[in-house]
Amino acid sequence: MHALAPRAQIVRGTSGESRWELATRPPSPRLRPYIRDYSGYTEETPGPLRRREFPVPQVVVIIEFGPPLRVFGAGGDRVHSLYPGGFVAGLDDTFTLTEHDGFQRGLQLNLTPIGARLFFGVPMAELTGRVVSARDLLPRKHARLAERLEELPTWDARFDLIERALGERVDEARIETGVVSWAFRRIQERGGAVDMRALARELGYSQKHVIDLFRENVGVPPKLLARLVRFDRLVQHLKAGASGTWAELAQRFGYYDQAHLARDVKQFTGTTPTRARAQLIDLSGLSP
Repeated sequence: MHALAPRAQIVRGTSGESRWELATRPPSPRLRPYIRDYSGYTEETPGPLRRREFPVPQVVVIIEFGPPLRVFGAGGDRVHSLYPGGFVAGLDDTFTLTEHDGFQRGLQLNLTPIGARLFFGVPMAELTGRVVSARDLLPRKHARLAERLEELPTWDARFDLIERALGERVDEARIETGVVSWAFRRIQERGGAVDMRALARELGYSQKHVIDLFRENVGVPPKLLARLVRFDRLVQHLKAGASGTWAELAQRFGYYDQAHLARDVKQFTGTTPTRARAQLIDLSGLSP
């Protein structure tokens, strides 16, 4: 007998007058090199809500079932765009503000850069530092993906459709990503603590060629990817409510010292480490 696939875990919560629902499920083992995770969400608040989204070593795909989010330009708070049906955000080195008027509902798919390269079929450098309408980027056969997802009755059915769509694209892809996939895994496994000259030697290429491969298949050079991986590990640690002084955290996550950590946090979040930490503690209540 085949083991039953895991079903979606749904968590609901309230905070004052705000209510939210979060549905999660692990990706199938076959797709884990391409999908970091996915979730379905519904949120109702008594008024407009703005969030500061920190950069991550992944390509974020938002499929919206409700009114479109206002997405501000990277690192800014003045000019915003709307993307009815959803959007795709490439790798970046700074924060992005998003805002809704009191209600949002949709599905978030977090792809590894390699997964995004195979799914969308475009060089990842075209998405670096950009937010693009999902309708403009989705393959033609999946042009109605947002409508199809919204019509389905359960989160499990939606997650199943996402996995089928990505699995088909991976099987159909004729893009060679093996070298970069290996290097990407090495950087992740080491938490970003990788010497780039040594990495190039292991791959048997010049540093320039490795950078070119990363720009095409990841979107950023390997050195910036390593910084994002290290920062993401720090973020996940803090979001889980873990303690530690900044000096202790700097040593734990491979920064030269506390000042080095502070510089990276300031660049990536646009705010001080203390304020960034407070925001992550607030968000930890939304984790299942």
